[in-house]
Amino acid sequence: MKIKTSITALVLTTSLAGCMAPPPENPENICDIFREHHSWYEGAKDMQERWGVPIHVPMSMMYQESSFRGDALPPRDYLFGFIPWGRVSSAYGFAQAKTLTWDDYTRETDNSGADRDDFDDAIDFMGWFIYKTQKVNGVSKWDPYNQYLNYHEGWGGYKRKTYTKKAWLAKVARKVESRAKIYGSQLKTCEEELDSSWLWRALFY
Repeated sequence: MKIKTSITALVLTTSLAGCMAPPPENPENICDIFREHHSWYEGAKDMQERWGVPIHVPMSMMYQESSFRGDALPPRDYLFGFIPWGRVSSAYGFAQAKTLTWDDYTRETDNSGADRDDFDDAIDFMGWFIYKTQKVNGVSKWDPYNQYLNYHEGWGGYKRKTYTKKAWLAKVARKVESRAKIYGSQLKTCEEELDSSWLWRALFY
């Protein structure tokens, strides 16, 4: 009986692991990302309609945070420089959302079943965060540079301008900004295709 139970658990675990969508083959092109994972486009469109956030902004941030890996974890922390001691933060998943911030999101949106390793939930979380950043710190939803600084430092940290002491972070935020511009331009070329029915896409693309 124990052997049967163990085998069943192993099969279920393997099945669940296999259900996680792999990272896109060409993350440099948002059209290719959404062609490969069309359900991601639908989730991103839902996010845009709900929070009024342009798709290319959280997508550029997600690329930076996890490279579109649903099981992404932050680096390990080490005691005395060599003894493994957990992770440097509680961040996890596509959006690298920290546990406390994720809990705020699920509570405020009444979405207790949300998972950080689910793309739709992760992109909605990022839309919520960007929306709130505009409310809290007055940063435009279309401003990937300052949105990313808020995402990294938190709303309080941004107000205190903690990022001014982190030259490396400014460089990363500029990378996010540059990628957002590229993604935005690319998306304009394929939105009509992505919005068409699955049959139309199968026949003509």
